[in-house]
Amino acid sequence: MAALLALSVVAAPFAQADTVKIAFIDPLSGPFAPVGQNQLHSFQAIAELASRDKWAGEHKIEVVGFDNKASPQESLTQLKAVIDQGYRYITQGNGSGVGLALLDAINKHNERNPGKEVVFLNYAAIDPDMTNSKCSFWHFRFDANSDMKMEALTSYMAPNQDIKSVYIIGQNYAFGQAVSRAAKEYLKRKRPDIKIAGDDLHPIAQVKDFSPYIAKIKASGADTVITGNWGADLALLIRAAKDADLKASFYTYYGVTTGVPTAMGAAGAERVKIVGNWMVNNESFKGKEIVEAYKKKYNDDYYTAQTHSSIGMLAQAIKAGKSTDPVKVAFAMEGARFASLNGEVTMNKVDHQLQQPLYIGTWTRINGKDVRYDQENTGYGWKMDKKIDAYQAGQPTSCQMKRPGV
Repeated sequence: MAALLALSVVAAPFAQADTVKIAFIDPLSGPFAPVGQNQLHSFQAIAELASRDKWAGEHKIEVVGFDNKASPQESLTQLKAVIDQGYRYITQGNGSGVGLALLDAINKHNERNPGKEVVFLNYAAIDPDMTNSKCSFWHFRFDANSDMKMEALTSYMAPNQDIKSVYIIGQNYAFGQAVSRAAKEYLKRKRPDIKIAGDDLHPIAQVKDFSPYIAKIKASGADTVITGNWGADLALLIRAAKDADLKASFYTYYGVTTGVPTAMGAAGAERVKIVGNWMVNNESFKGKEIVEAYKKKYNDDYYTAQTHSSIGMLAQAIKAGKSTDPVKVAFAMEGARFASLNGEVTMNKVDHQLQQPLYIGTWTRINGKDVRYDQENTGYGWKMDKKIDAYQAGQPTSCQMKRPGV
């Protein structure tokens, strides 16, 4: 009897240890599959690290992929399926149209099913509305929204007097429209002399040949292109620009995404720039161990630092609150600070928008000094031009959040 009692005392701390399962709902087939697969593996790599190093105490974290085919309707079907399977946390990032559909469905589910709430960890759907007019207690965004990134990008562009004419091109959905609006608004405020030479929106994931768009850009005489395109849509755009020998510089949000580095190659050197929340060739190469381990395991490049901050902040909240309950975890994440790959980040309590430093970088040949890591074995990587403090990229919010029990 005494032996059994001793055994129960030893086992007690581990009896309540859970595996916290996160459903990754993003494209794992179709034109955006390479990006989705990369980001699923990125989440899984960080979840393994978190479990190994006990970020959430004795609780394990697991990320499982569900293919939404980049479709809002398919995403809602997958959401219902994962909720039925007992998932209480979901993550998504590829497409704000999908993100907005999931957010609305999660709000309705949580209202109708108290005790079975679901939390949405948004790692890359960056339409500003998601933390403004459509903000929700159940939604946390770990990427900077598109206005924050445009604030950083245009502040970097403004002193460059060589920029005289800008062409804006993007995908025709919520995010692409937000990029277009912000680019025009912020440039007018900071550099009213810059001419907007063109402003095109094209169907997402449907254009196979961007040469007609590149011909328009070339004919406009623009010296600079701003684009929010990502995945195959950016890779094909860059490839068409290379084929047409377009000399304009490209300012991108997602030049880092799978397929784009290969499409750029040497032709993009010193002409393609990116705004993002992290790059491995940063001031201290923070995150290089993750990059190296990821390359070894997947023969691919780790570039989505939001996977680190989202898993890290979730695990921290679970450990601090001593609970895996989504309601308690959500409250614990509000206002929380976390030491991520880009420095200390803070989850803004008012709107659940992560406040974090941003980086501007240029596609450059590796040199073993400030550009040590390349992408896609091209021999080229991102050179850090500037790190922008969180407060500089910060934006006002119109969020009027309703919290449970209040």
